[in-house]
Amino acid sequence: MNKQEILNYVNQKFFKASRPQFQVGDTVRVSVKITEGDTTRIQAFEGTVISMKGTGVAETFTVRKISFGVGVERVFPYNSPNVEKIDVVRSGHSRRAKLYYLRDRVGRAARLEEKDAPGAAGSDAKKADTKGKPSSEPELVAAEKK
Repeated sequence: MNKQEILNYVNQKFFKASRPQFQVGDTVRVSVKITEGDTTRIQAFEGTVISMKGTGVAETFTVRKISFGVGVERVFPYNSPNVEKIDVVRSGHSRRAKLYYLRDRVGRAARLEEKDAPGAAGSDAKKADTKGKPSSEPELVAAEKK
């Protein structure tokens, strides 16, 4: 076996086919396996995704949270067997690929604007439905005249 065959074997063995779709700016809850001596437990780490790096098996994402007034960041490999599951708690709107500027912000200043949920009041989907149709105001005026 040459090096390339070994790398391909490792890539196939550890690559997770099903993964949740999330982006930088989303708040996620990562369930991580923690081994203490002989016992294994699952611990949740919830925070904002501030960066995503790499491709394939080497793909990682960084999650940041504030714990007791101190900023804590952890880098998780997507395909690690220690990452049990990833839940998207909230989708945040970001126009940057890396949110390192959040390191300097505290409290509400570190929050990101939430993305509009489909079907929510004021969402773009609702506005798109009424674009091609005439407004309902003339109908109301016509009904009052009768």
